[in-house]
Order: sequence, then structure tokens, then C-alpha cells
Amino acid sequence: MTANSLKTVVLLALLAGLLVFAGRVVAGPTGMFVALVMALLMNFFAYWFSDRVVQAMTGARELPYEEAPWLHDLVAQLAYRAGIPKPRLWLVDATQPNAFATGRDPGHGVVAVTTGLLHLLNRDELAGVIAHELAHIKHRDTLIQAVVATIAGAITYLAQMAQWAFFFGGFGRADDREGNGMGELLASLLFVFLAPIAALIIQLAISRAREYEADAGGARISGNPLALASALERLEAASRLVPMEVNPAASHLFIVQPFSGEGLVGLFSTHPPIRERIARLRRMALGVRA
Repeated sequence: MTANSLKTVVLLALLAGLLVFAGRVVAGPTGMFVALVMALLMNFFAYWFSDRVVQAMTGARELPYEEAPWLHDLVAQLAYRAGIPKPRLWLVDATQPNAFATGRDPGHGVVAVTTGLLHLLNRDELAGVIAHELAHIKHRDTLIQAVVATIAGAITYLAQMAQWAFFFGGFGRADDREGNGMGELLASLLFVFLAPIAALIIQLAISRAREYEADAGGARISGNPLALASALERLEAASRLVPMEVNPAASHLFIVQPFSGEGLVGLFSTHPPIRERIARLRRMALGVRA
């Protein structure tokens, strides 16, 4: 298990623990059970319908083989190298060059590219980007991200319930909770307001770890880390110049952040810094040459 994979496991466990504790704060032991049931139901929906939701949010359409046989053949070749079935291919009619992957498992994977991506990159760079998305599918990152998003959403929902209960005087009453001291009440209130922030930070950390892992996996699949590094550099520059209309809830799926963010906004980006991603790929290329 790589360092990034171990980090993902630890963060997922921490996020699950945060959810259970959120249920405990809201409604005691019963709340813990309700929180787990709610998370299971939300994850069931995400598992079976995440690709349809993503397609609706991004405006992607199925790309028939007849429209781009060379692209389908390239995806098939790279999928064979990755050791997974050839995923379906979607096209997003957007000027900004970008790409993403979705699907609940390698047998139901989807790779989506924008029209801008096909116009900007050369074949080697495009292969690097597609290989990156195939690595996401192979590592089941699309499922991991769906689980993370639903758990984080459940935590935020529970915290909002507790906030409303507090404002209307229904939070922390002696007949609803045991051992209800002032210290416990203050700690619970602090948790209610900080839990959504903590969930967001964990979600971002998992997303960034999976991007590093997909970069490395994509470079191994394509066999050309420098081509992927070059593609990331060009995509980052283009994303700053060409806006993209996409639902913010789907922004974490794309290979580069579809919205440009500087300063404080960059701290809450679902993607790691492009410069660090490129530096890692270049170090990887040096290791391959050695």
C-alpha cells in the first residue's frame, strides 16, 4: 500500500468516526445508529446512480465510435495497458480543455473529455490525460469520492439539524441526553459548528491524495510521465483563461480545477498545486530514465 493509499484509508476512517460522533451529539446513541443508516442509504444511491448524476451536472453526452474512432482506439489501447475493461467515452461541449472519470467500478467506468481538450493537446499529452483518468477508475477513486462526498454531506446535514435545535431551544435538554453538564454542552456546541469544516478539510485531503496517486498511475500506464506533466501545465494555463460552466459539486472530478483560484480560495481547492504535481512527474521521469 502506497503512502497516499494509507493516507486515504486513515482519512476515511476519521471521516466515518466524525459522522458517528455527529449522530451521538445530535441524538445520543440512537443518533449514532440513525447516522450510520443515513450514510448507508446515501452511499447506496451514490454507488448506483453517481454516473447519471455526474452526466446531468456536466452536460456530457455519449461519444459514438463513428464520431472519433481514433480516440476510442486510444482509450482501448490504454485501458488494455491498465488491465481494465475499455470504459465508455463521453464528450463535454466546452471550450476549456479538461477531462474527468466516473462510474462505480472498472466494469462501469466512464472517461469524459471536453472538446477543448481534443483541440489543445497533442497525442502523447492526450494519452497522458486519459491514462490519468483510467488510473482513477482502476483505483476506484470515483467510488471513494462518492462515498466521501455523501459522508461529508451527512455530517453537514446533522450539524445543521443540531444548530436549528439549539436555536429553537431543543438541543441539550436534560430529558433528551444523559450526563448533561455545562462542559459537555459547550463541547457539543463547538463540535456542531466545527464538524462541517473538519469534514470539508478531510474531503479535500482525500481528493488531493487521490490526484497524486492518479498522476503516478497514469504516468505508468502511458509510459510517459513528461507528457502528462506537459499536459497539466497547458491545462492549468488554459483554465485560467477560459472559464467553464460546471456545477461546483462536480469540480473535484476534473483533472485540473475548472475554476481558477488564488490565495484563500486555493487553500480549499479539491486539487493539489499543479507545480507540485508536475515536479513529482518530472522526478518520476528521472527515475524511469535511471
